[in-house]
Amino acid sequence: MKKVAIFGQSYSISAEKEIKVLLNVLETNNIVCFIEKKFYDLLIEGNILSKKYPTYSNFSDLNSSFEAMFTLGGDGTILRAVTYIRDLDIPILGINTGRLGFLATINKNEIKESVELILKGDYSVQKRTLLSVANSPKNDAFSDINFALNEVTIARKNTTSMIGVKTNLNNEYLTNYWSDGLIIATPTGSTGYSLSCNGPVISPDSKNLVITPIAPHNLNARPMVISDETTIQLEVDSREKEFLISLDSRIASIPKNTKVTIKKAHFTIKSIIPKNQSFLKTLRSKLLWGEDTRNENNI
Repeated sequence: MKKVAIFGQSYSISAEKEIKVLLNVLETNNIVCFIEKKFYDLLIEGNILSKKYPTYSNFSDLNSSFEAMFTLGGDGTILRAVTYIRDLDIPILGINTGRLGFLATINKNEIKESVELILKGDYSVQKRTLLSVANSPKNDAFSDINFALNEVTIARKNTTSMIGVKTNLNNEYLTNYWSDGLIIATPTGSTGYSLSCNGPVISPDSKNLVITPIAPHNLNARPMVISDETTIQLEVDSREKEFLISLDSRIASIPKNTKVTIKKAHFTIKSIIPKNQSFLKTLRSKLLWGEDTRNENNI
């Protein structure tokens, strides 16, 4: 590994140590580090960096010569970083300086150990499915960043009234969800918003999506797992003229006569998993699975 990108959304004095540890272990191994420009400016302002670094500002500044991207923050930081990587096939590793962190799995006390494992080749790469979104009539709500790693969410706007989300799968009618909204989540996103609405946890390597209603008024409406080869068509019935659509953390208002089509994106995001990490380990540590004294001998 000779060249990497580093990304962070905000600078916190509590992350000063982690930033220095990451840069030190990379530079000790003669790796060139490019830092996202806004993040770099914040680090300079905080007098954290001891020297100058090359920077990048957007997707067009990156290319396949970058062998990895390291993010410092939480899961939201990774979701933002994905908009820089897109289809460049640059593997990503998240260092968790935020809160829960299902995507940013590297504990801030394990930075040196985890990065050294990666540099020695002791890691695996997990491909994560994304969703792409198209609207009819076409609008420029998300321009060319019309994809999501976690989920696409339809939600009510400016009203306390529920909305109806007419749902078709591969052009066949499923149902009309009367609810506060509807979540279409990838396996990656199954531990996010969907989980908080009683959706199932799905393994990242599963070839599935999950449809999860938000506070449904249909008493028999339940989350539904479907193949990720399914094309999902949505139409919204609302008292308001517009509804909200969000792609991960990016939100836009859409006229209610808009038809939304969601399907698997043509590219994936590569997630780096050091040998000292795994999805099941993350479930145990983040969701406290197995927190039972009867299980102590099995851990």
